[in-house]
Amino acid sequence: MPHSNLKELTFRGIILGALITVIFTASNVYLGLKVGMTFASSIPAAVISMAVLKFFKDSSILENNMVQTQASSAGTLSSVIFVLPGLLMMGYWNDFPFWQTMLICAAGGTLGVLFTIPLRRAMVVNSDLPYPEGVAAAEILKAGNHENGDSGVKDIAYGGALAALVTFLTNGLRVMSDSASTWIQAGKAAFQLPMGFSLALLGAGYLIGIVGGIAILIGTILTWGVAVPFFTASGDMPVGVSLVDFAMATWKTKVRFIGVGTIGIAAIWTLLVLMKPMVQGMVYSFRMLKGEHGESEHRIDIDLSPKSMIYILIATVVLIVISLHHFIAAAPIAPELSILLVVVCTFLAVFIGFFVAAASGYMAGLVGSSSSPISGIGILSVIVISLVLVSIGNAAGLFETPDGQKFLTALTLFTASIVLTTATISNDNLQDLKTGLLVEATPWRQQVALIIGCFVGALVIAPVLEILYHAYGFSGALPRPDMDPSQALSAPQATIMTTIAQGIFTNQLEWTYILTGVGLGAVLILIDAFLKKISDKTFALPVLAVGIGIYLPPSINMPLIIGAFLAWFINRRIAKLGDKRISAKAERFGTLFSAGLIVGESLMGVILAFIIAASVTSGGSEAPLSLNLENWDAIGEALGLIVFIAGLAIFAFRVLRAKKSD
Repeated sequence: MPHSNLKELTFRGIILGALITVIFTASNVYLGLKVGMTFASSIPAAVISMAVLKFFKDSSILENNMVQTQASSAGTLSSVIFVLPGLLMMGYWNDFPFWQTMLICAAGGTLGVLFTIPLRRAMVVNSDLPYPEGVAAAEILKAGNHENGDSGVKDIAYGGALAALVTFLTNGLRVMSDSASTWIQAGKAAFQLPMGFSLALLGAGYLIGIVGGIAILIGTILTWGVAVPFFTASGDMPVGVSLVDFAMATWKTKVRFIGVGTIGIAAIWTLLVLMKPMVQGMVYSFRMLKGEHGESEHRIDIDLSPKSMIYILIATVVLIVISLHHFIAAAPIAPELSILLVVVCTFLAVFIGFFVAAASGYMAGLVGSSSSPISGIGILSVIVISLVLVSIGNAAGLFETPDGQKFLTALTLFTASIVLTTATISNDNLQDLKTGLLVEATPWRQQVALIIGCFVGALVIAPVLEILYHAYGFSGALPRPDMDPSQALSAPQATIMTTIAQGIFTNQLEWTYILTGVGLGAVLILIDAFLKKISDKTFALPVLAVGIGIYLPPSINMPLIIGAFLAWFINRRIAKLGDKRISAKAERFGTLFSAGLIVGESLMGVILAFIIAASVTSGGSEAPLSLNLENWDAIGEALGLIVFIAGLAIFAFRVLRAKKSD
C-alpha cells in the first residue's frame, strides 16, 4: 500500500495543528460575530502546513493531512457563537465562564466526531457525494507534495495582506466606510439599494458560487424590493422616527422572521430527503463496526474501535452532565427539579445531536461545509428544546416568576450550544475523511486528530469571546454604558435564536411571520425540485440561501452576491479556452485567494479587538486608532467603494493569471 511507511500523526504535526487552530478559531469567532458566517479552514490550514513542514525533510502528505484535519475543527467549532452570546444578550451572563464554555465546546465537538464514524463507509467510501471542500483540500495536498509544486502560499498571503490593510483602514483608522446604501421612497413604501465593501465576504461569495449567489440575491430582492416596502406602506410610521429607522425596524421585527421560517423549513426538508440514505448508511456501518476488521487489515479502512468509541462517549456524556449541573445549580430551584433538568437536557443534547450529526454530515457531502444550513439546524434545535422545557416549566411552576422564565430560556440556549457544536464538527469530520480517503490516510488517526483539535479550539473560544465582548460589545448587550452601539458585533444568529427562545417561553413569538416564511420556503422547495427535474440537476434554487438573503443584513449579502458573480464571470472566461488544466489552476487560485481575503480580514479584526480592549481597560478610547476626521462620511463611502472595486480587479487578475502560468 502506498504511503504505508510515511509519518502521519506526529508530535510536531499536533503542535503545528494546535497553533493553526488557535489562529483560525480566533479569526472565525470574530467573523461569525460580525457577519454571521465562518470560513472553512481546511484549505488554508493545508497550505500553511505544507509551507511549514517543507523545512522537515521527512514530512509527508499524510502528516500535512493530519495537520489540516486537526486545524479544520477551528472553522467549525467556533460556530458555537451562533447561540452562546445569547446568554449575554438576554442578561443571564455578564461574561463567558471559561470552564463552562470550554466543556460544552469540547464535549459537543467530540460527540460530532463519534456520531459520524459509523457513517464513513456509507457516506464517504461507498458514496458518490461530491464533498467539494474535501476534494479541494486533497488536490492542494497532492499539488504541494511535489517538489516543484506551487503550494499556493503566495495567493493566501496576497489576499490576506490586502484584506488586512482594508480592514485596518476601515475599522482601525476609520477613514473608509464598510457599507453604503441609497433609500428610495415611493409614497409610504421604502426601498433600499444596499452595498457592502467587505473583501472577506467577497471571497466567501466566490466560494459559494453562482447558484448560491443568485438564491441570496432573490432573498435580498424579496426583502428590500417587496416585503419591507409592503410593510412600510401598509403600516403607520411613528412620529419623530426617520424613514430609514422605520424600515430597518420593520425588517428586524417582521421580515427577518420570514427568513427564519424559510431557513427552518429548508432544514426540515433536507432532513426528510436524507432520512432514508442516512438510516441505510448507519445500519450498514454499525454492522461493520462489530469488530470485523479482520476482513480488511488495510490501514485506510480502520476507524476507531467500538470499545474506544464507547469509552470516549461515556467520558463525553460525563463532561456534558458536569457542565449542565454547574449551569443549573446556580439557579434557585429544588434539587429534584435540578436533577430532572440535567437528565432531560443531557438526553436532548445527545439525542438531537445524533440526528443533526447525520444530517450535517450528509449536507457536507452534498454542498460542502461552508454552504451547509447549520443556522437552520440550530434554530430547529432551539425550538425543540424550548418546547420540551416549556412542558417541564409549566409542571414545575417555573413560569410564575420572571426569573424562572429567564432561567429556562438560558438553559435552552446552553443546551442548544452543545447540539450546534455536534452538528458543526460532524459536518467537518466527513469532509476531512473524504480528503483522507483521496490521499490514503488512516481514518482512526484522523478521528484522533480532530478530537485533539476540538479540545484546543475549546480552550481558545472562551477567552476570545471575552476579549471581543469587552472590546466591541454585542447587539443589545454592551458591557459599558458609554460604548458606541454602531460598533457592536451583530451576532445575527445568536440574536435570532435568543429571540425565538424568549418568544416561545413568553408566548409572544411572531408565529405569523415565521409561518409565512414556512409557506414561502415550501413554494421555493417546489420550484427547486422543478428546476432540478427539467434541467437534469444543472439548475437549482437552494432554499436555505434564499432564507439567508432575507435574514442577513443587505450590506453583508451584496458582497457575497458580487463574489458569486465574479466566480461565474471568471469561470466563463477560462472555460472558453477549453483547457481543463488551466480551469483547475484557476479554480485553485480563486479558492486560495478567497481564503486569504477571509483570513486577513478576520485576523486584523482580532488584532484590533486586542488593541481596543487594551485601550478601554486603561481608560482610553473605544476607537484608539481612529483619525476622527470631520465631515468625512460621504468621502469614506466613496473611498470604500473605490477600494472595493480595486479589490475586485486584483482578485480577477490573480485568478486569470492561470491562463499565462506554466
